[in-house]
Amino acid sequence: MPKRLLNLFKGLFSPDRLRLYVWLSLASQILIVVTGGLVRLTGSGLGCPTWPKCTDESFTTTPEMGIHGFIEYANRTLTGLLSVIAILTFVAVLRSPLRRQSSLLAPALGLPLGIVAQIVLGGLTVRTKLNPWLVGGHFIVSGIMISAATLLVWRSYQRVRVVVPESAYRLAWPISLVGAVTVVIGVLVTGAGPHAGDAQSSRNGLDLEVWQHYHSYPAYLLMALVGIQLYVLVRSEQGSWSLSTKITTALFATLALQALVGVVQARLGVPPLLVGIHMLGASALVSLLTFNFLSTRAA
Repeated sequence: MPKRLLNLFKGLFSPDRLRLYVWLSLASQILIVVTGGLVRLTGSGLGCPTWPKCTDESFTTTPEMGIHGFIEYANRTLTGLLSVIAILTFVAVLRSPLRRQSSLLAPALGLPLGIVAQIVLGGLTVRTKLNPWLVGGHFIVSGIMISAATLLVWRSYQRVRVVVPESAYRLAWPISLVGAVTVVIGVLVTGAGPHAGDAQSSRNGLDLEVWQHYHSYPAYLLMALVGIQLYVLVRSEQGSWSLSTKITTALFATLALQALVGVVQARLGVPPLLVGIHMLGASALVSLLTFNFLSTRAA
């Protein structure tokens, strides 16, 4: 192997680039949720009507397929970028010092495995003509991968352990569990509404108006729990905000914005733009819930 090529290989997979790669992993996992939402919100889920090819004769979209084919094909192509980032991250972890490697290995391996699961799930989704349960499953897997990428970011830094108040520590698990329930019910609500797939695809059969209320109940409970935790943290620090407090503040602010967008979109008949913003917020929420748990339980 030529020396220049060898140096390039070593540079790409250098453990010194690990923090760059883990942040890219987190950003790209959130990005693909946004582009997946664009596919759904523009009715482009079957823009490429076959899988793994885009048409029976071509792996790529054709001009005759129009904007829907382009959007769906672009989302599929982004999976390739995620795969490259996941491989770079995994190899950088393998080359990192042993002590750091041991805590990073599982989530770093989980990302490429999750991408494979998403590819298989995506193929099944297309072949079943956008089955709403499989479409929803796409987001659930993405949420797990966002959480894994968040864990990678957290563990790539050598954190100094900080003691948090016991009540804030004990709230970490309830916040995470209620947060997970809120996100899952949100996925079910989407599967019942007009943006579950394209205009011809089936819905999951749930009553949209009723399940919007079911979604709001754990969401408001989550806001209350996070608000209590934030109050406890701020009161204990007397003006000097720790990382835990900053993360909890960001989490509470995101929840407040999500609640506002959720109410407005329900009143306006779930317009696509607001649904897209809500999906972006849900992705950020999953990451912040993970950061919150790590900063209070592992601080």
